[in-house]
Order: sequence, then structure tokens, then C-alpha cells
Amino acid sequence: MNRIILLGRLVKDPDVKVTTSGKTVCTFTLAVDRPFSGKDGKREADFINIQTWNKTAELIGNYVSKGQRLLVDGRLQIRSYDGKDGQKHYATEVVADRVEFIERREKTAQAANTAPKQGFESMGQDVTQTFNEEIPF
Repeated sequence: MNRIILLGRLVKDPDVKVTTSGKTVCTFTLAVDRPFSGKDGKREADFINIQTWNKTAELIGNYVSKGQRLLVDGRLQIRSYDGKDGQKHYATEVVADRVEFIERREKTAQAANTAPKQGFESMGQDVTQTFNEEIPF
């Protein structure tokens, strides 16, 4: 079984692209706290690359911004590719098939002292919003 569940904050705004075959893909990085402190007593975090597809990718791109907390449920994917330097490179990422928005955008914006973008409040949605999508393997 290959299942990963992560709770973290977006490091920067999501990056949304459309593939040559017309599918939407969204990539972003979550900062996920480790369950222990470092030698200096400070909390450490892992920065985990996440990938979503199709409608989920569109929704993440439209309604999520830097600093917002997300709960991601997906699978670990390790892929390889040949780089421009001729070397084989490996990429490790989580392909999310379920994403939950943990807090409203306005709460994130207030914490960061920035103005909120158009978000869930205009859609009449609650604090937690879930998007499920079957991901082709």
C-alpha cells in the first residue's frame, strides 16, 4: 500500500500549468513540521513537493495561496528523467488525490497581514473544503 497523509503550510503560491495533452497540473511545496526539535531546540520541517491533476489542480490554483494550511492525502511517486547535463535525475513527490483546506483564506491573510484574495467566502463554503479526484496511474 502506498498512502501518505500530510498536514502543512504552502511555502509559496501554487504553480498551475496545462500539459500538451490538455490536462491541468498543479505543483506546490508543503512545509511539514517534524515531530521533534533539532539540537538547538527549534522545530524543523520537511519541504515536500506535491502534485495534483485536473479539476483538483484548477481548484488549488484558484483558491490556495502561500501560508495556507492544507491536508493532503495521496501516494508517493519516485520518477527518473535524463537531465540536460546527460545525467539521470530522480524526483520524489506526493501525487495528491485528496486535498482539504484547513483554514479560510482570510485567516491566513490576517496572520500574514495581507489582503485576502477572492476565496471561499464568496462561494458560501465552510472552513474545510475537500476535493477528491481519481488520479490515473
